[in-house]
Amino acid sequence: MSDPVITVTNVVTRFGLNLIHDHISLTVGQAEIYGLLGGSGSGKSTLMKEMVMLLSPQEGAITVLGHELSTISRAAAALLRRQWGVLFQAGALYSSLTVAENIGITLKEYTDLPVTLIRDIVRMKINMVGLPAHAAELYPAELSGGMVKRVSLARALAMDPKLLFLDEPTSGLDPVGAEAFDQLILKLRDLLGLTVVMVTHDLDSIWTVVDRFAVLGDKKVIAEGTLDEVRKNPHPIVREFFGGARGRIRSSGTVTK
Repeated sequence: MSDPVITVTNVVTRFGLNLIHDHISLTVGQAEIYGLLGGSGSGKSTLMKEMVMLLSPQEGAITVLGHELSTISRAAAALLRRQWGVLFQAGALYSSLTVAENIGITLKEYTDLPVTLIRDIVRMKINMVGLPAHAAELYPAELSGGMVKRVSLARALAMDPKLLFLDEPTSGLDPVGAEAFDQLILKLRDLLGLTVVMVTHDLDSIWTVVDRFAVLGDKKVIAEGTLDEVRKNPHPIVREFFGGARGRIRSSGTVTK
């Protein structure tokens, strides 16, 4: 594994009496696509929100780009947030703004760039995620599900981040659209040298784009590593994910009954 960009050490997360994470630890290396896999309620999205400082764990430490998040100053936190982009599951686009305005909003808020340069950057990001130029003037209600994902990705990339966080990026897409989006993430990682953290339950994404991943279950990280390494883990939850019908189909390329 390359040098760590994110380390999670003995994190404990509770919502009231509900224990979500029980001393979980993992490491994300530089320029890798790292997956967080697990069933519903396993705490995948919660952990990602802790990594981007939307939530705070009760115990343990999370370090991102050399900054320990529980002790970071407000000023340093503001600068750190500019070094990552986030794509939320539903896209989280502003319905009253055009595509171009949605993508450019962080540039207007956090930079002093002239309007003409922001317009050029927005056009470049639209092209980078594979959208046609005329999409700039559309509103979110006029977009397909796949286009919403790509616009959200363009907005996440607007500030040229070092880190990209994706929450269920292929959720709601048909198989063709999901495959195209996975390939786009691979292309952008290679082009830009991004480190990507992807929350997913999509086995196709695990097989095709993820370098390493962690499986969350029983409130812990029950497996971490490459696909080959994780598939050798005997834990019942891992067996259920990769030994079920969908896992066998994806592994063999044929339907197994």
